[in-house]
Amino acid sequence: MASLKTLALLEEERPGFSGGHSLCAGCGIPPIVRTVLGSIRGPKVAISATGCLEVATTRYPFTAWGVPWIHVAFENAAAVAGGVEAAYRALSRRGKIQGEPVTFVVFAGDGGTYDIGLQALSGALERGHRLLYVCYNNEAYMNTGIQRSGATPYAANTTTSPVGSLGKGKAERRKDMTAIVVAHHIPYAAQAAASHWQDLSRKVERAVQVDGPSFLNVLATCPPGWGHEAKDSVKLARIAVETHYWPLFEVVEGHYRITHRPAHQRPLEEWLNLQRRFSHLHGERGADLVCRLQEELDEGWVQLLQRDAADAEWFRALEEAGA
Repeated sequence: MASLKTLALLEEERPGFSGGHSLCAGCGIPPIVRTVLGSIRGPKVAISATGCLEVATTRYPFTAWGVPWIHVAFENAAAVAGGVEAAYRALSRRGKIQGEPVTFVVFAGDGGTYDIGLQALSGALERGHRLLYVCYNNEAYMNTGIQRSGATPYAANTTTSPVGSLGKGKAERRKDMTAIVVAHHIPYAAQAAASHWQDLSRKVERAVQVDGPSFLNVLATCPPGWGHEAKDSVKLARIAVETHYWPLFEVVEGHYRITHRPAHQRPLEEWLNLQRRFSHLHGERGADLVCRLQEELDEGWVQLLQRDAADAEWFRALEEAGA
């Protein structure tokens, strides 16, 4: 029933985000944006940081947006969204705005979330603005030349963490942005992927119902930045989930729940071998680095399983209460 409901919603809300944009073939961002907007009932306002999404959907005089849309600087999308949401609440209290409640949605890439926009995001979360922040995470500054970001994984080849005689790609581990957000004690946060759109849609529905800020960290594939065929975008996102590279889970009031458990864990090499940014890890020459990456994933998955088990009773009680 959930899938039929979601399909009907997407069809009903099709004008929220349309075709005609100039995002790359195989880009993971369009299905994320359309699923997010199509899963929210009623009026909504989108706020976009500078990035691939903004640049490719609003080339004057054309736009792919069918909802009120605000473009702001790279670093302040969350701050602007917080200001708009606060103004809306103030005007509503005075009776100057009536009708269905408006949902405010922020779309920003990992550069504008993990790095440049972290301060503004942290402030908005702490203040408790009622908004949904969606990070379309393609793991680098793709719009400005494929530079490494805080979301770029260890050993990835980018233009600012190049592979060569003196380097083997990015030297640092990726930042755990979802955990940073959870540490702000917000009502709802989750990880999702473009390949699992029903899971993403359900999380959007839950996120917009909470009284306060919510956050979705959504893995978005990038053919030019990752170095993969456009036709493999959904496949790559799915393998990322099945290798435990990108686990799908939600955190409700600080309690963890895994929302998709792969039937079996696929080896990380299956994911790495489809991307040119990891070509230096293919075969025996990269065995040590791949082993390190695999150990990190396994450690993270075990920790997530432990959190899920510890909070299972809390979620059962929540469901029994009908919440």
